Amino acid sequence: MRQPRSNPNVLCRRSFLGFAGAALYASCRPQEPARAAQLRPEAFPISSKDSVAQAGEPQPGSSAGLPRLRITEVKVIVTSPDRNYVLVKILTSEPGLYGVGDATFNGSELAVAEHLEKFIVPLLVGRDPEQIEDTWQYLYRAPYWRSGPVQMSALAGIDSALWDIKGKRAGMPVYQLLGGRTRIGALAYTHASGNDFSQVEEGVRRAMERGFKCVRAQVAIPGLQGTYGIAPARTPGGTSGRTAKPDSLPPVEIFEPGPYLRTIPKLFEHLRVKLGEEIDLLHDCHERLDPIQGARLAHDLEPYHLFFLEDCLRPEYNESFRLIREHSTTPLAMGELFNSLWDCVPLIKEQLIDYIRCDLGHLGGITAARKIANLAELFQVRTAWHGPGDIGPPTHAANVHLDISIQNFGIQEMVFFPDVTREVIRGAPEFKDGYMTVSDAPGLGCDVNEQAAKKYPYRRAYLPTARRMDGSVHDW
Repeated sequence: MRQPRSNPNVLCRRSFLGFAGAALYASCRPQEPARAAQLRPEAFPISSKDSVAQAGEPQPGSSAGLPRLRITEVKVIVTSPDRNYVLVKILTSEPGLYGVGDATFNGSELAVAEHLEKFIVPLLVGRDPEQIEDTWQYLYRAPYWRSGPVQMSALAGIDSALWDIKGKRAGMPVYQLLGGRTRIGALAYTHASGNDFSQVEEGVRRAMERGFKCVRAQVAIPGLQGTYGIAPARTPGGTSGRTAKPDSLPPVEIFEPGPYLRTIPKLFEHLRVKLGEEIDLLHDCHERLDPIQGARLAHDLEPYHLFFLEDCLRPEYNESFRLIREHSTTPLAMGELFNSLWDCVPLIKEQLIDYIRCDLGHLGGITAARKIANLAELFQVRTAWHGPGDIGPPTHAANVHLDISIQNFGIQEMVFFPDVTREVIRGAPEFKDGYMTVSDAPGLGCDVNEQAAKKYPYRRAYLPTARRMDGSVHDW
């Protein structure tokens, strides 16, 4: 068979490419060790002993054109302006650049402060504060025995302070770093309570006059001693307030499911008759019911069209949300006691709830919460982050930065902080016409006055506890 003739032009091109490739390979070989050095652990220094930053030296992954940045100091500030807060202030090698976060865990403030000071702070000094995801993973996995509210509250404080630094260095509010605005503000709800139906109605009306479109309603249960949510701090226009006298033992409330289950549907019947359907109403069970009781209450509240029924069951009963779903169309919210991303997964994937309402301050901060929000969006579950007075203004600000930057935001709980708290911690979100907003200041927009914080030292304070009428312990 006659062989096809070779094309000399093709051979010349092939030869040229071969020689060029060999030359390029040879020229690259001496540089491989330098490239590999960028991938060694030293590129992610754990402490200042591992790597010393040189002024003006570029760092892989750092902000383009800016000098290498390092964490130089971490301050843990425990203060009690109206109530106890644990704040984190992370200082960097760039003069004047620092971040402020909130690591408050109500009732265990000193445990979080100790965990931060003795364990986490030594791991942070020398690290690049812009490597937020890597730092989050490192601090979460480093203890081996991971998760738990003390560890995750400490991690949340560090995480929010790092986002604050990144925003300040970029000259942008955090919500811009998260993708920018998806809405003008975050729909907010406040609390109204009273000793009887008329007092609750009056509280809801005051909230409406102030601009709220959504109100959570709680009422004292006849015949019982104390009821969750019935306190001056829970009324519209009230402040974050204390839930127990400082330096005292926990107050005890008496709870019985029977009177509670009979009273709450009557409360919402009263409110609908008096207020109509224009105001959205919510109610918090505070994890005090068992699955059958939760299903009964959700069913009995159907005619009153709640925005959602909050935390019917304890986290141990997550699978039992199926039972409630089967017996009611009342929207459900859950998550206040979660302190792990994985606590949320079954409820979201199986669409057993309508709103996920974790606490950013006890879950690991913005980094953890936006992962949950992304998962929830795929299953048509909306967010309703926890926003009580026992977390500080930086966490409330983090809530709203996330709220206004995600698609599947639902609603945001809020409180009004008193003047004494604002003296120490500035930058809480603003409320107007039913919505919460944050400023366009770089970072979270919050700051701490360290001198003012010293005027308000820590004071031991407890949340209430609950017992049944027979004296046995019950969930508060």
